[in-house]
Amino acid sequence: MALGQTLPEGFPSTDRKKDNLNQGWKFHLGDPDASFYEQDFDDASWTAVSLPHTLELTSLALDGLQDEKTQLKFHRNVGWYRRSLSVPSGNQKVFLEFEGAHQVTDLWVNGKKVGRNQIGGYTPFDFDITDYVNKGEDNQITLLVDNRRSEVVPPDPGPFDYVKFSGLYRDVYLVQTHPVHIGFNWESISSGVTITTPTVDPINKNATINIKTSVKNEQENTADVELLTRIIDDKGLVVLRLTQTQRIEAKQEFQFNQIGSLEDQVHLWSVEDPYLYRVHSTVIVDGKAVDFTENNLGLRKFELDPVRGFLLNGKPIKLLGFNRHQQYPYIGDAVPNSLHYKDMLQFKEFGFNIMRTAHYPQDDAILEACDRLGILVYEEAPSWIDMSTDPQWWQNFEQAARTMVRNHRNHPSVVIWGGGINHRGYVPRVHNTVKQEDPTRLTASQGARWTGWQTSGLTDINANMLYGPFIWDRSEPMFAMEGREGPEAVAPFMADSLMTGLIAWTAHAYYTFHPTHDKASDPIDRTRSGAMTIFRYPRPETQWYKAELGKEPFVYIPQDWVPGRDSITVFSNAAEVRLLLNGKEIGREKPSRDSVYYGLKHAPFLFDQLKYEAGVLEAKAIFSSGETLTFTRRTPEKPERIVLELDTAGRDFTADGSDILMAYAKVLDKNGTVVRGYEGKVTFSTQGEATVIGDEKDINANPMFTEYGVAPALIRAGLQPGTVTVTASAKGLKSSSVQVQTVPFQSDRVKAEAQPIYDFLNTRVDLGAKDQLVQFGWEHWEGDEDQEALYELPGRPGASLKVNTLGEDGIIRWLGEMNVIGKYGFVYGDGLLAIDDQGLELTFTGLPAGTYKLSTWNHAPQSNSDEMDPNKEKLKSIRILDIPYEAKLELSSNLSTAEVVVSHGKNMQFDSPGTASILFSVEEGKSAVIRISGSQGKGIWLNGFELSDWFEAEH
Repeated sequence: MALGQTLPEGFPSTDRKKDNLNQGWKFHLGDPDASFYEQDFDDASWTAVSLPHTLELTSLALDGLQDEKTQLKFHRNVGWYRRSLSVPSGNQKVFLEFEGAHQVTDLWVNGKKVGRNQIGGYTPFDFDITDYVNKGEDNQITLLVDNRRSEVVPPDPGPFDYVKFSGLYRDVYLVQTHPVHIGFNWESISSGVTITTPTVDPINKNATINIKTSVKNEQENTADVELLTRIIDDKGLVVLRLTQTQRIEAKQEFQFNQIGSLEDQVHLWSVEDPYLYRVHSTVIVDGKAVDFTENNLGLRKFELDPVRGFLLNGKPIKLLGFNRHQQYPYIGDAVPNSLHYKDMLQFKEFGFNIMRTAHYPQDDAILEACDRLGILVYEEAPSWIDMSTDPQWWQNFEQAARTMVRNHRNHPSVVIWGGGINHRGYVPRVHNTVKQEDPTRLTASQGARWTGWQTSGLTDINANMLYGPFIWDRSEPMFAMEGREGPEAVAPFMADSLMTGLIAWTAHAYYTFHPTHDKASDPIDRTRSGAMTIFRYPRPETQWYKAELGKEPFVYIPQDWVPGRDSITVFSNAAEVRLLLNGKEIGREKPSRDSVYYGLKHAPFLFDQLKYEAGVLEAKAIFSSGETLTFTRRTPEKPERIVLELDTAGRDFTADGSDILMAYAKVLDKNGTVVRGYEGKVTFSTQGEATVIGDEKDINANPMFTEYGVAPALIRAGLQPGTVTVTASAKGLKSSSVQVQTVPFQSDRVKAEAQPIYDFLNTRVDLGAKDQLVQFGWEHWEGDEDQEALYELPGRPGASLKVNTLGEDGIIRWLGEMNVIGKYGFVYGDGLLAIDDQGLELTFTGLPAGTYKLSTWNHAPQSNSDEMDPNKEKLKSIRILDIPYEAKLELSSNLSTAEVVVSHGKNMQFDSPGTASILFSVEEGKSAVIRISGSQGKGIWLNGFELSDWFEAEH
């Protein structure tokens, strides 16, 4: 939605407001015992910052600090944050919502202590500040965000193989609501909105949806509350409408429980097609909409089959993906939403279908990205290996797990909760906690051969770390929540249906004080592991996944063609690869048949015993279709120039003071070949409202060294939208500049995120004689050949439909229920048959002025009646079934025309009946006419119709 735009069509205007508070903060590092919360304290000398924010920027070498895995020193500090906050006058409730802060947070408003959150740094929380703010005035907000080591706040006291960064590092919101409102999901096990799908049928494409919504009445008097819940498709059309009313006493809360079904061609959510509905919940008091919430809904069925493995929508799939830490270079955990999304967009590019949040709950933005992109999620509470014996630690850990589940339980991407503690295996208290909060999802045991159980135990999934030999008796499926990456690691899982999947370690290089990894003492870059660098630049070997998991033709050579090279690997999903050197073929191979690759669809192509010769090396992939695709490596020469790339694909660059764009400066020779061995550094600069992160800090960020011939940088947006020019330069090389436009920031999240709602009035009518079989959810028109074909439209006062033939000699016959097999056979197994050379006319009278949509069912039924059918005698005398009928019909109105091929028969189990849709308009006080005609003067079948209000401009 554009900045400043009003709410879209059909979206209710309520008292709820949600404003992003990421801008306008003042920051001070240290002094935990100070009184900076006093209302009259002068913070003019403090640093102006935007959120997300880390206490201190960090070098890739962790500032040279040799800390322990318990992280005794690094970022063990406090940060003070202050800002003013204007709250309008009124009787509204006022909250501050925090998506996360490291790790204990104290809040003061106007110098008064509001409260403390000490559950941990990875889960959301809120403060009710209604009684602390002065409405109609500016208010002083002060936060003390304390990241010092704790004995009772997990994952402290440690150890852990990652860095727990610091700061007010996730989004903060000012939320205002009516006193009668829906609370935050994490407040209790029943708070907020809980969406479950008791049944999802992938075969018949239907689903049952249960929505529980808790509404608080914080008024001083009783409230008569109506809850309207609407399921909305991706076009904005309401496909299910549920209402419930309840009198809620003052200062009480009531949980509404609504259930409904979708029968018609439900669009399932899958990793290939992540279709999302919306669940819009509106609270209505005294006829006025006062509050709302909206959640995405993905209709999918998942299960763990003891033989077939993990099934999604009834089909087995291999769960192949990577673990993901939320850390980024320099900024630690203070990652803007756009980069969370980009991480998952990159997962999708490589074909990964699952992501594990190692080892803590992650940002809401990452879950939203997985919902929209079709990536399954395994999420766990904050821990690593050790389990404390302190009761308070366990209380906080359990509460963190509960908050995680409550916060993310409505995301369709989440299919697995960690049911244990990383490395240690299942933990009964953890499994029971998450099952109590969410019995609909699977739990995983989180074991390792060196510390934990080798079975699922109490949990649903035997999930282990597989870095080598493992114990497994094949009595149940096995799942690697961690393991190695690449073709040799993936192959065993592809070959064995009981090996359900592999989430490799890890997607991106990450910060750690682990003392034994290969870069633990590197003075420049101590980040560990990663299929991509910490800058999200893919390592060459990672490209193999595109061959194995991708659907597009692909070919790639990971190695450079340099002196001393006598073998080459080619990644491709082709049937054969030819290798050419300077235009001459030097090898031809099919995918390797080495046993280590057994199970793969596309094993690597291996070329060895090659004789090096400088020049152009080409891999020409030949596909079974005859199509060819070529990838070229050229012997790198002297570096000559830089080509700068800004990763803008699939995203905007927002002028909010904290959005970040990844920049990659590639060092090329005269032929355009990347010079991977370049040893110089690249300097980045900006013009316009943006800066290079780390530009003025001694953290080795700018100028920047290259890896794989590419120098990365993080470009942070300013506060004013406009043109930003980024330049990359290096001594002796031709520089490169790229421009990008930043877009305005929309702080009003309601307006920014609201989408249209088209809540059309739908009337479904089944036509037939008086003995027709009626069905729940359909109106029925029982016609009689001796009476005028006139019908008063239910739910539309004063509106009626008249059906008549156009010719004077035309007749209309009515047929009762004829036992046609198939979904909605009760509709198209009966109906009317108009016999007239000129056709059939439908006249709508009394409809309000506007645009309408008419959908019709047109089927020529045949009977399945047998000797046991009570209608048998009637069938002997009724000859309507023998009357010739039109095989194709045309519908016409004052707005459009449509054609329909009339279906026929008695068995429609696997076939769809003839249907057509047409738009027509009604002028004030006038009737509207739709004509149905054929070309051969035969009978015209009309079995049923659906009349909907419509907006022609939108649909």
